[in-house]
This record gives sequence, structure tokens and C-alpha cells, in this order.
Amino acid sequence: MSKQYDTGLMWFRRDLRCQDNAALYHALKACRQIFCVFVLDSDILDALPRADRRIEFIRESLVDLAGQLQQLASHHGIAEAGLVTLHGRAGQALPELARALSINAVFANHDDEPQSLARDQQVVEALAASGMAFHSFKDHVIFERQEVLTQTGKPYSVFTPYKNAWLKKVDAFYLRAYPVENHSAALAPVPAAWRAAVPELAAFGFESTNLAALKIPAGSAGGRLLFDEFVSRMDQYHATRNFPAVKGPSYLGVHLRFGTISIRELAATALRMQQGGSEGAAVWLSELIWRDFYAQILSNFPRVATASFKPEYDAIQWEQGPHAHALFQAWCEGRTGYPLVDAAMAQINQTGYMHNRLRMVTACFLIKDLGIDWRWGEAYFARHLNDFDLSANNGGWQWASSSGCDAQPYFRIFNPVTQSEKFDAGGKFIRKYLPQLAGLTGASLHSPWLARPVELAAAGIELGRNYPLPVVKHDEARALTLLRYAPVKKST
Repeated sequence: MSKQYDTGLMWFRRDLRCQDNAALYHALKACRQIFCVFVLDSDILDALPRADRRIEFIRESLVDLAGQLQQLASHHGIAEAGLVTLHGRAGQALPELARALSINAVFANHDDEPQSLARDQQVVEALAASGMAFHSFKDHVIFERQEVLTQTGKPYSVFTPYKNAWLKKVDAFYLRAYPVENHSAALAPVPAAWRAAVPELAAFGFESTNLAALKIPAGSAGGRLLFDEFVSRMDQYHATRNFPAVKGPSYLGVHLRFGTISIRELAATALRMQQGGSEGAAVWLSELIWRDFYAQILSNFPRVATASFKPEYDAIQWEQGPHAHALFQAWCEGRTGYPLVDAAMAQINQTGYMHNRLRMVTACFLIKDLGIDWRWGEAYFARHLNDFDLSANNGGWQWASSSGCDAQPYFRIFNPVTQSEKFDAGGKFIRKYLPQLAGLTGASLHSPWLARPVELAAAGIELGRNYPLPVVKHDEARALTLLRYAPVKKST
């Protein structure tokens, strides 16, 4: 069968796997020979701290990806196939490589974040100037952009009807895997000039982190390990997912973020188990649909990247000045005096992960107890979360601030003590991340400022010295929040 192109280039981005990769499948099918590349984009890397777990995760996943490509090629007797790894500005480095390899077309999977779209436009223009085509494909979600619309042809802004439409539309066609292996004979040997192992972190200016110590497995092999383990307990997900001291979540967030596992396989498995009567699978599938929902919100309403989905919420007067910055710093460092909030912040600071229930609790506390602009918290999570994804992070923060689509009502304000007593009743999570409070029991662990002096003394705690007093009183903060949101109430 004749092929459309002689030579193509597969550009990996947030899809670091071979199996069931849409763009790789189309590239191999359309081209006589395919080279593969990943660009360590300095436009992104230069803004990050020199020790960043995400970069180490990417680097380890690239090693895994290079091995996958070599193994696929070896089945056809092709030696020296693999991955070209470049370091530089992707908008320049990618077209330069394409020209050097005499590429006819570049293949990639969609990335709808505003910065990525701008980068891709730059690449498309540079390629076109040299007579090269650019093809991109859906791979990161099940439904994207405007694939799921209301009956009036508009994007959904409320989750439940979106979910219903999503479930009505999904079928085997949308969940089927792309059989990359069937076409892998098109993988080409890497020319000697670009034949090198994936560089070590130091080669592009980064340092090792505690990724290995945290036992976060990278690459497709790591994603497979986690997913197989989660499937064995997915039936209980609905009952375990809200308790941070319990092994309830899938822990696949970082693998979904960097595409080391296929969303199609995950959704197909969950849907099959849901259809078999699994309540846990149904709830987890709903979480995957939320991910699609927020992705299409960002795609259709790109203004949300910097502004409230509901414009009237941008009229809210947030705390400003030195006092606001002091409160924000206390939140960042886990010094608010509310144990569940502080333990959650210790978790993200130490591991780059935060349990989903705690993402809601800490976000609501920052916004509605401390009166801090949700964008401050969104940016902090963006810097620290291993699984940071712009659409999901933005959607979550706007949900917590009540400024987003289908968000919680402005008057719904989590009580951090009640949340602690409900979701970490035994205090196991708090004790893990705040060992200085380990000697407290019962209600005193959740609200140390109410503990009797004798309890504090027995536990070796001196409030204000080795554990802070609360930076705000929740009841007073709640009243201030209702006043702060008064302009919104008037406009609705």
C-alpha cells in the first residue's frame, strides 16, 4: 500500500507512550519512515525551579519511551531506532530538526492550553514556509473542543447535563485503541548526528528530587503498574476516595498529565465495570468525565486561564497588602493553625501530590477563610503539583471560589474542623504530616486551640511555638466572606 509521505516526524509532548497513541499511529500509517522527537522546551523549563519532580518524571518517562520505540523497531529488524531528545525553544528547534531530516510532515497530538496553541502556531508557520505539513490529533481526552454540545449547539457549562451527553455519545468507536504495533515497521533508525541517550537531568540544568524515594513510578511501565493495582480496588472507590489516610485514589494523575497511559483504556475499563454494576467504577468514570469537561471549558472559554468564568466574580475585593501576603505565606507553608489544612499543605510541599478532598478543603480555606484571590492558590498548585494540568487546576480553583462554571454556591464555606473530623476522624493523615501533634487525641487533634492546657502539655505542644495558633477564627472569617461576596449576590 502506497503511503502519503516519504518521511515524517512524530513530535511527542504530553503523550509519552507508544501504546494506543493517536498521532504515532497516524504517523506510522501515513509515512514510509518515521523519526521520533521530544523537545525539552526552554520556554517552559526556564520558568521552573532547578529541582522539579515533574521534570524528573518526564526524563524517566523519556527513557522508558525510547526503550519502547527501540523494542517496537527491533521486531522488524530495525536497529538504532529510538527517540531524538532536543533542548531548546520548541518553536525553533522542532522546525530546524524537521528541515535537517528532510521531513515531509510532522505529527503530534493536540494540546489546547493557550501557551501550547501559540507555540504550535509558530511551528506550523515555520513548517509551512519550508513546504512541510503539520497534522495533529485528539489523544489526551475522550471528547474535546466542541465534540459534545448542547441541543442549541453551544458548549456545556454545567457538568451534569454534560456528563449525561458524554455518556450517551460514548461508544466503542471513541474508546478503541490505536494499533500502533501493526505499523511499527515504519520506525526509522536515528541518524548518527542525533543518536544519543536521553540526557541526564544535569545536562539541561536540573537536579534530582525525591521522586524515587516517594516511589512514584514513571513511564508507561509505571502507569501500567498503578492502573493494574487500582483496578483491583476500583469497586470500592466511591467509599474510600474522600479519606486521605486510606488508599482510595488511583494515583494516576501524573500519568494522565503526561500521557504515559491511555485515557481511552482507563475510560473503557471504568465504563465496562460500571455497566457490570460497580458503583466505585461509576464514580471514578465521573471523575474522568470532569477532566474532559474542564478541558472543553478551557478550549471554548480560554479567558478562564486568567479571569473568572462568571465575570461578575472579578468584582470581588480580595485581601491585599502585607497582611494578605503574610496569610498567604502561612497557608503555603502549612502554618494556619488548622491541622487538616496544614497537613495537606505539608503533603503537597513534600511530595507534589495532594489528595483530591484536601485540594477542595485547602482551596476553600484560602479563598473563604483567608479572603485571598483564588489565582494566588491556583498559581501555587501549578508550581507544586506533579499532576498539574491547566484546565483541571483552573476548574478546581474556580469551583472552590464559586467563580467558575457549575461551581459551589458562594455561601457554601467548608468548616476546616468539621472536614477534619469527618474525613480524618482518627487523625492518621494529620499525624503523618504533622508529627508534632501526634500526642493529641480526639477533638483536640482537629482543633488544638480548644484543647485543655494539660492535654497540650502532655503532648509537648506549646501553641504559638511548636504549632501555630489559628491565623483566623472560622466563624468570623465566614461572616466576612459573605460580606465580600455581597456584590455577587446583588448581581445575581
